[in-house]
Amino acid sequence: MTLLHTQVAIIGAGLVGSSAALALRRAGVATALIERGLCGARASGINFGGVRRQGRSIEQLHLAQRAHGVWARLPELIGTDAEYRRTGHLKLARSQSDLDKLVAYRERVRDFDLDLHILDRAALRKRFPALATDIVGGSLCPEDGQANPRLVAPAFAHAAACAGADLLEHCTIAQVDTLASDFLLTAADGRRIRAATVINAAGAWGGVVAGWFGDILPLQVKYPTMLVTEPLMRLIGVSLGVEGGGFYARQTPSGNIVMGGGYGHALPGDRSRPGPAALAELGRNGPAILPALSRASVIRCWSGIEGYFPDKNPVIGFSANVPRLLHAFGFSGGGFQIAPAVGEVLADMVLGRASLKMEERFSPSRWNALTAG
Repeated sequence: MTLLHTQVAIIGAGLVGSSAALALRRAGVATALIERGLCGARASGINFGGVRRQGRSIEQLHLAQRAHGVWARLPELIGTDAEYRRTGHLKLARSQSDLDKLVAYRERVRDFDLDLHILDRAALRKRFPALATDIVGGSLCPEDGQANPRLVAPAFAHAAACAGADLLEHCTIAQVDTLASDFLLTAADGRRIRAATVINAAGAWGGVVAGWFGDILPLQVKYPTMLVTEPLMRLIGVSLGVEGGGFYARQTPSGNIVMGGGYGHALPGDRSRPGPAALAELGRNGPAILPALSRASVIRCWSGIEGYFPDKNPVIGFSANVPRLLHAFGFSGGGFQIAPAVGEVLADMVLGRASLKMEERFSPSRWNALTAG
């Protein structure tokens, strides 16, 4: 059987795993990037595509600010801009109470220099006339934006491979063992990977992978529902969200409106499908936000597969039980923008450098008291 000996083995070639592989290779670390299917084909490649900092918690904003700089350097890092544009992100308030919350958020994150602009009803109507007239106001983050998720993660994986990473696609890990002081991963097709460090970046399957090593973490799997319309006249340039959640939308360069909200359900074979209730709610919310959508045709709908933790923060850190096992998953629907920064942080951790701010908020150990009970 083939044995690949490397320093770091990364399980999962989504955006987190692929960006970590690229960062490790740029630091000269031998790395294997392992994916049971195709790189970027799961949540990283079929998500909404919003690249936003606005609305994040304080602990995630540290990562978001670091990632903001990485997104600006995509062409030099991965050879494409992946249709990344700083179009702005507009969070809408449908009540005065919601607008007050947006104002309070602006004050809370003032140190992060997001340049948030609070717009009242009149200013919103003047600047974004396609929006419904009953929306009370909004908060605009001008330098947030959007990108094409189908391009980003594969480009990071291929850039890592070009930098010397071993990219192992269609490689399903079937068994984990130890060999001397190293990990030994055996794939279903007989391939074996020996590594000093393992990074678990398996996304919605991260909890299962953690369980292989005895780490039990309270990950819940959900299935975000999204749809896309036919190409329409230019309605909105910014990416949209709503205070309180439940709806998000953006218009692609070709005019299609991508929108999402609610959840679908699982199908056999690690697949999912949109939920009828979620689609019906999108059918109501879309035209309620952008009235022109009442006349638009939907050309496709789908559902992703994503892992969520109760506090909406991912785990990013070493296992408390297994030396040199590093977890990074459970981004709770908000991993796309921060993933390139997480990849750099993971490389720093492997190299013994501390660069993760407020690391206790992301530690796998934060669940110890819960799982012990």
